[in-house]
Amino acid sequence: MCILYQLKNASRSVQPQGKISSFDPLCEVQSDKASVEITSPFDGIVTQLLVQEGHIAKVGEGLCVIEVEEDGESAPEAPKEEPSIAAAPKPERTQPSKSTEGSYTPPPTTRRHHPLDPDRPAGVLSRNQQTSLPEKSSANQALATPSVRHYARSQGIADLDVIGTGSGRGGRIERADVDAFLSRSKQQSSGAGVGRMEKKEVGEEVVIEMGRTRWGMWKSMTKSLEIPLFGYSATLDLTALNDMLPVLNAHIPAEYKPAPPPSEFPPSISPDSIFSGAPSANTLSSGPSDPAMHYKRMTMLPLLLKTLSLAMMEWPVMRTHINPAPSSDPSAKPTLTIRPNADISIGLSTPTGLYTPTLLGINAASPYSIAGQLARLAYLGRQTPSGLTPAEMPKRGGTLTVSNVGAIGAGKWAVPRLVQGGGVAIVAVGRAEWVVKPSGEKRLEVGVSWSADHRVVEGAELAAFVESWRAWVENPARLVGIGK
Repeated sequence: MCILYQLKNASRSVQPQGKISSFDPLCEVQSDKASVEITSPFDGIVTQLLVQEGHIAKVGEGLCVIEVEEDGESAPEAPKEEPSIAAAPKPERTQPSKSTEGSYTPPPTTRRHHPLDPDRPAGVLSRNQQTSLPEKSSANQALATPSVRHYARSQGIADLDVIGTGSGRGGRIERADVDAFLSRSKQQSSGAGVGRMEKKEVGEEVVIEMGRTRWGMWKSMTKSLEIPLFGYSATLDLTALNDMLPVLNAHIPAEYKPAPPPSEFPPSISPDSIFSGAPSANTLSSGPSDPAMHYKRMTMLPLLLKTLSLAMMEWPVMRTHINPAPSSDPSAKPTLTIRPNADISIGLSTPTGLYTPTLLGINAASPYSIAGQLARLAYLGRQTPSGLTPAEMPKRGGTLTVSNVGAIGAGKWAVPRLVQGGGVAIVAVGRAEWVVKPSGEKRLEVGVSWSADHRVVEGAELAAFVESWRAWVENPARLVGIGK
């Protein structure tokens, strides 16, 4: 099976009877996977183009005919009265016929070797190469294989001309030449440039200390192994929630929207006309707004958190936290505290580490308010050092933790770990994707992966709780009925 390539952007200099040198671009070949430039392997004259620009060529098919000179002495010049002999390709060594007796036949020439050809005799250069040697350093014509060039770039050497003539055949730069240049540079200088090069040394090990946040994660995850977990996974249909997003985004309250650009002309009809003064008097009714809570569009996460909080209100066990038994009384038992509201912690990845700030009582908050709180937490987490305070991360966190891993990767499932003091359950929300059902209907579905503290939550309770959450997610019109 032949692979076809598309010739594209042929060089303007590649024309019949035009001169060409080694490594001059001939053309650019384009396939389904890559676009590669092909260079000339010879010095000579282009006598014929076999494939025109924009045409299709098979692998192995010739691109053009290049007439080259011999490596040694040049062939005798042809008489001026016989220009066809000089322009014709090299003749083959055949027995001359009677009709050609008396005509001039140039001596046979040897095949010109490519500069990187391993069979090229050492020390043999063409006339073009010999005349260009003094200008080599200024023309960036250092000879090296692609692997050596890649190795040099990885060591911080972008221009191989600084190395000079290599130890390889024909002055080709080898990997040993790069290593020798690096060694000489380290011995001759101890400046910042050499310091940067030393940092890129291949195989060098770097020992670093754990930051405070990562060390805290280390200790928390180590203690989490003491919690017996019950895992559960399910799929939620988000199609109905997704259909609501355009309407919700079109009516974001003013306190959560970025300030619009000032208008020179006030609206002719304004709902604020009841107030005396400027038409911008709506700020009197909406109250102060935190710029960190502004957002331009709502995502699916605030709706999932809102429906999750309503399911938590139906299942008190998901609103409990554990009170450890006092160590002074061996016979005492741990107790459970049921909270009156739904408190949910959010896994937040920041430049300084992983945090779990808490949204308190979001069962009473609107999806718009939840979206604003999430925007504020993300803003504080992006600060360096982190802007999160004990107000966002109370000592008594949420009874449930949500990790929105689908916002980063393409995974649908996970195995989340529940840390001590992190409530009774944790859920990882995967990436939502459109699924075509056997009936041909397209539905937006997302996978949710749960881990619950099996010391408190029974497996059947967790499964039933997820079904309660599903009922809210897949029937969002219920939100209108409760007025929240």
